[in-house]
Amino acid sequence: MQTTIYYRESDEYLIEKVEKKANKERKSKSAVILSILEDYFEAEQRIGEILNDLGVVSKEKVQEALSRQEEEDKKIGEILVEEDYVREVDLDRALQIQK
Repeated sequence: MQTTIYYRESDEYLIEKVEKKANKERKSKSAVILSILEDYFEAEQRIGEILNDLGVVSKEKVQEALSRQEEEDKKIGEILVEEDYVREVDLDRALQIQK
C-alpha cells in the first residue's frame, strides 16, 4: 500500500523529527510514522484488544482467556501464550505498543 502525506511549511519541524528518529533507529521514515500512529491509536487499550487489532487472535479466544483468568491467578497474555492462541513474539509486540 502506498500513501502520500501532504504537509504545510509550518509542519516541517515534525518531518525533521521523523527523519532524525528514523536515522537513529535505522528505520525508514514510513516505518517511524506508522509506529507513531500505532502507538497513538493503541494507547490505553487492553492487551487482548491490541492483539485482536494486530490480527493475531480472535475476540472469542480473548474471551476464553479472560474466563480462564477469573479462575487462575495469571495474566491474560500468559494464558494466551500457554493455550497457543498467540506467539510470544506477538505478545511482546503488543506489550511494547501498550507502553
